[in-house]
Amino acid sequence: MSNKAVIGERDTAKLNGHDVEGLEAFRDTVRKDASAADRNATVVAHWIGGSRARVELGDKTTHVGGGDEFNAMQTLLAAFVACDVDLITLHAALIGLEVKALRVEATGHFNVQSYVGLDAPGPGYTDISYKVVLDAPGADDEQIRYLRERCERSSPVGDSLARAVPRTLEITAHEN
Repeated sequence: MSNKAVIGERDTAKLNGHDVEGLEAFRDTVRKDASAADRNATVVAHWIGGSRARVELGDKTTHVGGGDEFNAMQTLLAAFVACDVDLITLHAALIGLEVKALRVEATGHFNVQSYVGLDAPGPGYTDISYKVVLDAPGADDEQIRYLRERCERSSPVGDSLARAVPRTLEITAHEN
């Protein structure tokens, strides 16, 4: 599969909203130094009231919880499908495939008994199923297989969900 392609009369330098040349340059950098791909994110959540939180990452802010926002579990599922939207459009661009439309749907089951303090198994997702609906005219079977493999092997959120990620907890209580 070629990383360079021409679709109609348009070069793939910018395809599916991704800077293909920049991505290829970054991949070359990472081939030489894997640490160039390291990322460390720190988000901070502030309680607003009830189940609502303001979540910050640098100068970016979003809200989770409360009546008009996704709750934390819905946000986790949303992060998963949004990650795969980005992943699919990025890898489609890298193989010269124009995406006209894309939808990723996910369904997950969880039970909140433990969350509300009852003696029960953990409250996390017990299973997640998802479906990709891709409109990419001219996509061949090899390209579709490649995109499926990328979803299964390269999704950072999908990978995080698929394995036990070690967590370290520290609680500090103080009076205001």
